[in-house]
Amino acid sequence: MKMRVLSTEDVKKVVEMKPVIEAVEQVYMQKGRNEAVVWPTVFYEFEPGVSDMDIKSGYLKDAGLFGHKTVSLFTQNQEKGLPELLGCIMVFDAATGAPLGLLDGSYITGVRTGAAGAIGAKYLARKDSKTLFILGAGHQATFQVAAMLTEFPQLETIYVADPIDHENAVSFVNSLPQRLKDGFGIDVSGISVRAAEDLAETVSESDIIITVTPSKEPRIKKEWVSPGTHFSCIGADMAGKEEIDPALFAGAVVFVDDKFHCIEAGELEIPLKKDMIKEEDIAGEIGSLILGDAKGRISDEQITIYDATGMALLDIAAAKAALELAEEKGIGQVVEI
Repeated sequence: MKMRVLSTEDVKKVVEMKPVIEAVEQVYMQKGRNEAVVWPTVFYEFEPGVSDMDIKSGYLKDAGLFGHKTVSLFTQNQEKGLPELLGCIMVFDAATGAPLGLLDGSYITGVRTGAAGAIGAKYLARKDSKTLFILGAGHQATFQVAAMLTEFPQLETIYVADPIDHENAVSFVNSLPQRLKDGFGIDVSGISVRAAEDLAETVSESDIIITVTPSKEPRIKKEWVSPGTHFSCIGADMAGKEEIDPALFAGAVVFVDDKFHCIEAGELEIPLKKDMIKEEDIAGEIGSLILGDAKGRISDEQITIYDATGMALLDIAAAKAALELAEEKGIGQVVEI
């Protein structure tokens, strides 16, 4: 039995932002039509706030695929010359159970997570949005900016904030234009990209806010937020994590990627436990919105929130596309198992 193995560099050669955004939308729609299954997540913290891992898995019926992703976050890896985020993806044929491929998971995770944040904004943010605020200046922030500029090329201002270390945000912003150009072919020379020092001021100016931190306390207060703001909440992916004021959920239009997981471990978890929102107040899963089976924003004054804990379905779809292109181009290694 043979399967293809793709390294990080191999994956970078066959994964691009726009096709991944399209693939992620397709997965959301498949889930909305009950053509996909998300299996329970396994999560473990080795050292709270420092190192953790999770295993996410699922089944794409139409595509005839199932698979899983094991990914870890070790925040002290930089001191060892290693990336903070590491992982791998396995893809299997659902007709035979045969493994099709093993891929490095860190880059695909970054791209598909960026795609998820941008899709939330695409369907819920105001169409005239010009200012983006990214909460978090770590590994994932670059992918979020790249995905947003792919979907919102009209953006004029991008703020990036690190609520713990402002100098890290400054360093991130200084290196961002070159990383966007080298990694995604995106030119930001006509866009104002700045490190946000005064969170209250920059949040109030922003049309779209994407949160990508491991925070366990709210970093954005409700009183800072202007009417009509959209949030894509990406960082909360385990119980106890929260990035925004739970009071923001009261009266907001709220969509999720997977209802069960978001209630259990998403940004929704704490507002639900504090009775600031009820389960019936969740407008639906993003797939139903894309399919037109649910209503999203109906006015420019509404606060909209997309809570995305992340699904292995997205990794499986992106990985399969990467494997097909790799086979076409002769990239990677084919191994006997």
